Amino acid sequence: MTRSLIKILLLVLVLGAGLQSLRAQELNCTVEFNTDQINGSNKSVFETLTEAVTEYMNTTKFSNAQISANERLECRMFFTIKDYTDGVMSGDLQVQLTRPVYNSTYTTTLINFKDTKIDFAYQEGEPLVFSENSMESQITAILNFYAYLFLAVDFDSFSRRGGQPFYDRLAMIVQMAQSSGEAGWKAFEDNKNRSAVLSAFTDQSTQGIRDLLYEYHRTGLDEMSVGPDKGRANITKTLSNLSTIYRANPMSVALSMFKDAKLDELVNIYSQAPVNEREKVYDLLSPIYPTETKQLDEIKAGKTNSR
Repeated sequence: MTRSLIKILLLVLVLGAGLQSLRAQELNCTVEFNTDQINGSNKSVFETLTEAVTEYMNTTKFSNAQISANERLECRMFFTIKDYTDGVMSGDLQVQLTRPVYNSTYTTTLINFKDTKIDFAYQEGEPLVFSENSMESQITAILNFYAYLFLAVDFDSFSRRGGQPFYDRLAMIVQMAQSSGEAGWKAFEDNKNRSAVLSAFTDQSTQGIRDLLYEYHRTGLDEMSVGPDKGRANITKTLSNLSTIYRANPMSVALSMFKDAKLDELVNIYSQAPVNEREKVYDLLSPIYPTETKQLDEIKAGKTNSR
């Protein structure tokens, strides 16, 4: 074998390894820390932490899912730190996840959720270590929770209940974290903490939100590029899942998560829908979201050129 041929083969192997590394990670996550409420000028710890969290979310292989570089899930984590005392940070976390819509340049929001129970210890330069079977730290438990929630919801939106393996992982994370006694994980601590989020997607009475995720996106939005009326009709049909959830648990975080991700989008979806369809959606959503009068009225009114 000639030396030039050997070089070519080595190059192919290196490129192949590079492609495998691109397939190894699932997320393309933007991470920000807002520290405006923290007194003091020495905030280098937050710069280090931002880099560490960004690297953790974007280089960790959370699953065996085969996701190419251009298919990585687009997500965002925006931390607002309100207190930093003796190496312990507390505040809240806004998480967002988007998904492309088939045959269009449009991206739709899957998750837009604020976690108000963020509390963890961190020292500058401390490594963030991923483990599937143990809770290495409070901060990595939080990061793991949202990484798997991103994967679970995204996979549910493409395949009916396709995110089940990730919900199984979420259940393990919550169980391990609950034994730590830290805030944000306890069952019945409040109806919008991480335990409540998991329950919303997995309890028998409210897991219809997962069917809604699939039907709304795969048979609704993805169909609208080729058949707007058909796609919208499928969305109208699946919104009835919200009524089922509301009857079972009117305080379920599934309802507020859907509202925060989708209500503005529904205004646009129904802007040119027939009057009877708009009124049907208005009548369905009004009892569930009685304070969201602005968006609901816009859904009902549509545009003046609606059929």
